[in-house]
Amino acid sequence: MAGAATSAIKSVLTRHLHASPGSKKIVGVFYKANEYAALNPNFVGCVEGALGIRDWLESQGHQYIVTDDKEGPNSELEKHIPDLHVLITTPFHPAYVTAERIKKAKNLQLLLTAGIGSDHIDLPAAAAAGLTVAEVTGSNVVSVAEDELMRILILVRNFLPGYHQAISGEWNVAAIAHRAYDLEGKTVGTVGAGRIGKLLLQRLKPFNCNLLYHDRLKMDAELENQIGAKFEEDLDAMLPKCDIIVINTPLTDKTRGLFDKDRIAKCKKGVLIVNNARGAIMDTQAVADACSSGHVAGYSGDVWFPQPAPKDHPWRYMPNHAMTPHISGTTIDAQLRYAAGTKDMLERYFKGEEFPPQNYIVKEGKLASQYQ
Repeated sequence: MAGAATSAIKSVLTRHLHASPGSKKIVGVFYKANEYAALNPNFVGCVEGALGIRDWLESQGHQYIVTDDKEGPNSELEKHIPDLHVLITTPFHPAYVTAERIKKAKNLQLLLTAGIGSDHIDLPAAAAAGLTVAEVTGSNVVSVAEDELMRILILVRNFLPGYHQAISGEWNVAAIAHRAYDLEGKTVGTVGAGRIGKLLLQRLKPFNCNLLYHDRLKMDAELENQIGAKFEEDLDAMLPKCDIIVINTPLTDKTRGLFDKDRIAKCKKGVLIVNNARGAIMDTQAVADACSSGHVAGYSGDVWFPQPAPKDHPWRYMPNHAMTPHISGTTIDAQLRYAAGTKDMLERYFKGEEFPPQNYIVKEGKLASQYQ
């Protein structure tokens, strides 16, 4: 009897791993490009570009619906939840896949993230429902690391006030220079040293910074030595040492709200913070207050919570920020990589083949280690 029960449970957990025969209904949720869609033939990450897979899917008899309308009970996405088989989402215009939506999605088999970061999905609910969740691991890590380096320099050199002077007809060197510094010799600490964190540290090495990293795993000794970064086991001990802090950790139950008022207070006065990871890792109001008080001298990133950010989001109006919409991982180069990766996984899904192991976020009821 126990054996039969175990077998039944296993069957629930594995039944959705591969496609059942026949035509599939696939829904993609992306941001809309409108008049910009036609300006670049490689602009595939938008609604109009549809990851460049529409003809391929439809030629195989599958139905492919693409929308940017994702919120609320009357949204286009909500209409298709009950009978879709595959949902493709993106961190840049996240469709929040809640436990409620998963419960309604009786035919759902596969959740794919076109990009990296699947925290917009209720992963425990997906695991409990026996769904497979996968993303295109590595597809935009270079894009994000480059963007982080740019943001560090923008904050350190006090670039934005100078730019605003140029476009407004002003000329006041002192108003910029009084808080512009060199990056060389500064201590930069990354909270998280996975693929993006390592790439950032490698790119910072030529600037002759003091490099620190905090992570649940220590780097390979040879790589650590090559980069010249020092491991900090205790996050709170690392923070006061840093002139610049970069957030590179996934959003999990443990990291949600990690940088609250108390933790920000442990940072050095005048610290610069870059966050291209996830907005919800930060306490929104605590960041705005710290920027207003001057405890945080500059904050830059492209991630907000929720997304798109409402017009009254406090980060839009706090001083000394260099925020943008969620753009770092959706360069044209990154789009081509995650579109190709999505197509590859769909092809494997149709054939009943395994995905590359590093792409799985939920498989057979288990979450990937970084989300546990």
